[in-house]
Order: sequence, then C-alpha cells, then structure tokens
Amino acid sequence: MIITRISFKLNGRYVEVDVEPNELLINVLRDKFGLTGVKYGCGIGECGACTVLVNGEPVLACLLLAVDVNGKEVITIEGLDGDQGLDLIQRAFLEEGAIQCGYCIPGFILVAKKLLDENPNPSIEEIMDYIRGNICRCTGYINILRAIIKASKEYKK
Repeated sequence: MIITRISFKLNGRYVEVDVEPNELLINVLRDKFGLTGVKYGCGIGECGACTVLVNGEPVLACLLLAVDVNGKEVITIEGLDGDQGLDLIQRAFLEEGAIQCGYCIPGFILVAKKLLDENPNPSIEEIMDYIRGNICRCTGYINILRAIIKASKEYKK
C-alpha cells in the first residue's frame, strides 16, 4: 500500500496527514480530523451535502481525492465560525429557520459564502442559480433563500 503525506491549511491551521492515493477528501476530513459537518449524502456529487471550500471554491469532498488538496486551503463548516461565535451566514440560517434537519445546511452555507464573496448583493435568481447543486429535502428552499438574502444585507467580504 502506497501512503503519501500531504500538508494543507485546514480551517485556518496547517495540518499534515498520511493518505492513500485513492482516499477521498470526505473520508480524511471526517475520519482523520473528526470534522463531521462534512456530510456523506449521495456519494456521486449530486446532493452537495459534502461541499467544502478549497482555495475559496466550493468543491464536493465525496468526489475529490485527498492528495489533490496538498498545498491548498480547505474550509469546512467548522472553520467558518470565529472568535465572535457563529458566522453571519450561519446566524442568518438559524434566524430564518433554514436548518430543519441540518444535514444539507453546511453545504448550502459554504456555497452561500462563496456567492456573497463574489456578489454581496445577489438577486433571488442569482441565489437560486448558485445553490442549484445543493439538495434539501426538508425546508422547501424558501427559508434558505431568505437566510442568504438576510446575510447579504450585512455581508462584508
């Protein structure tokens, strides 16, 4: 078995970990770092529950090999909150009741962060286009849209 040591910035701190060449990022994040906010949903890149940010871009951790993040920055939902507590987007999701079961919400929040970094004042259509790769079976999306709109009103990159 070939083992490769990779190093990357994970939620603001530099880490090193040994991985197998075919090991998926989702498994490394959950099993080796205990970051269970990264959810295993479909396993085929259709639901968005495993979304993380790699160098600021939303990616599906169930499809990405861990070796591909070597030298990069990875942010999971656990890395969003800071010294002040919950991130603005996380708070908006709570305040707007956009969490229900919560399984898909980390992916939605990370996609919303990328959207607001690019466009702090998106239209409903732009939000809907941006979140189209994330599936929620509980909320019906209305509260998710409200939460992203609410966050956009206070968002500063």
